[in-house]
Amino acid sequence: MSEMVQIRKKAQITLPASVRQKLGIEEGDFVDVQIKDGDIVLKVMKLVSKEQAWFWTKRWQNGEGEAEEDIRSGKVHRFKDSDDAIAFLHRQSDKEEKDTGA
Repeated sequence: MSEMVQIRKKAQITLPASVRQKLGIEEGDFVDVQIKDGDIVLKVMKLVSKEQAWFWTKRWQNGEGEAEEDIRSGKVHRFKDSDDAIAFLHRQSDKEEKDTGA
């Protein structure tokens, strides 16, 4: 996809509606501007609040990926209530202790 835009006063440009729609760019979004091999590269950035930044750490995202894979492959458990879930976790812990000899 290629679109031509004109540089306006104060070096401003308007991103075409088709580009904004395709990339989901909304008013207030940020764009990272880079120069690569003599080209201007714009990268859409979505900022998150500091309170939510933990979710986007590599460690957390890896865990999210593992959880999604477990769900897709059927590695899930259903419990009738919280006591049932806690009992299951205790049984799992006991199995691990027995397996490791701890």
